[in-house]
Amino acid sequence: MSYEKVLKANSFIVGTKQTVKALKTGTVKEVLIASDADPKVTAKVIQTANEVHVPIIYVDSMKKLGKACGIEVGAATVAINS
Repeated sequence: MSYEKVLKANSFIVGTKQTVKALKTGTVKEVLIASDADPKVTAKVIQTANEVHVPIIYVDSMKKLGKACGIEVGAATVAINS
């Protein structure tokens, strides 16, 4: 599944604010978004990713996404750097 992409990535950014910031700098290859995250939280990330034409991959769980990033809490979004 897509969680392996995070594990294999050389560099990634966790969190919505940081993801939006990275998308605007043009260093993001793709964005992973947890389907169980609050849409109000992920809306800006989705909008920005679409504006800069970065692919979005949806995963099923914030908890699993956070674990794949090596953090103890859930992650709503993760940006994988190019």
